[in-house]
Amino acid sequence: MQSRYLTLTVPKSDEQGNSRRARRYLSPPNPDVYPDPDPKACYSLILPAHCCLSVTWSPSHAGPAKGDLRFGKSGRKMSGGWNTIESDAGVFTFLLNNLGAKDVQFEELLTLEPEALAALHPVYGVIFLFKYPTDAPYAATDKPLDGTFDHEASERIFFAAQTIQNACGTQALLSVLLNKDEEGGDSGTGIDIGKPLREFREFTMVLPPEFRGETLSNSELIRDVHNSFAKSSPFVDETQRTSGEPEDAFHFIAYTPINGTLYELDGLQPAPISHGACATDEFPAKVMDVLQRRIARYDMSEIRFNLMAMVRDLRVRAREIGDAEALEREEQKRRDWQYENALRRHNFVGFAGAVLKGVVENKLAEGGDAAYQKWIEEAKARTIQRLESKRKGGGGGGDVEMEG
Repeated sequence: MQSRYLTLTVPKSDEQGNSRRARRYLSPPNPDVYPDPDPKACYSLILPAHCCLSVTWSPSHAGPAKGDLRFGKSGRKMSGGWNTIESDAGVFTFLLNNLGAKDVQFEELLTLEPEALAALHPVYGVIFLFKYPTDAPYAATDKPLDGTFDHEASERIFFAAQTIQNACGTQALLSVLLNKDEEGGDSGTGIDIGKPLREFREFTMVLPPEFRGETLSNSELIRDVHNSFAKSSPFVDETQRTSGEPEDAFHFIAYTPINGTLYELDGLQPAPISHGACATDEFPAKVMDVLQRRIARYDMSEIRFNLMAMVRDLRVRAREIGDAEALEREEQKRRDWQYENALRRHNFVGFAGAVLKGVVENKLAEGGDAAYQKWIEEAKARTIQRLESKRKGGGGGGDVEMEG
């Protein structure tokens, strides 16, 4: 394997006070540039308690991949240029493809029956979207609500702490994908994730989970692909920021079998969560049991959940068995997804303006200024009624808001 290099930029500081120790693999005694650290060396770096650390990764082209460590006052971590994306199989499938993964897709599941998931074999993992609970503690340091923390697993598998808002969908996707890397992807249990993501994984696996999350958040490659699937938002609704009313927040997590264990990978938890032994063919039944227990903790009126499975490209299987009808069905599904993704990204302001102009002209032609003013007042009344109804019923928000 080609050596990777990490450039460390550590500014001098006269700050006094408490310190915290950044975990291993960060600063050897002298050189600013060094090859992959010896796993037995466990280098460390002392940081002032008020500082935060960010790691930036860029793919290696002519030269080595590089990282940059930057210090600054800790505080709320904002979206950092990451936009909210929709929990949709078409969005996540093309996100996978644009990141470089081959012969893999997402399928939405409308039932928690294990048979529905098993029918999609091979299944690499699932991504679960749920309402983030604000009325009870979520992340614990000693024991999760279900399963057990496996801190040692962070050394063997890709697990990253979520350090930024709006990135949890793509982070959940990568939590499955980067634990299934197999160049070529021929065995049915692995995925060819492509060179850029393979280099990213190699670079980050020598870092602790906190810095893996920072590296992910600062990756221009991953962020740009993620944002390419965000809805076009030409206007900013200031009322959403000034009303002071809390919005519901939603969060993505991943479940995947790794080396005979069912893991829950949640960037808001301190470590991977083990749900016990799990062979690949046992995954559909065991993960559905875990999800059933999780959903049971919510009020029975809560139905805002979404479950998607990462599976082998269904077109590949259709070609292998010679099922022309299934192949055409899957090809049509891809065309539909591509069209829907284009609509999500399109800015319809010009179109809406032209339509509104035509409607106004028609109203004026029908009844003059009086009819036009009456129409305006009726529209205002309906808008006020809708806003009042939304205020009483509550509205949906985005990903979980992260705090440093």
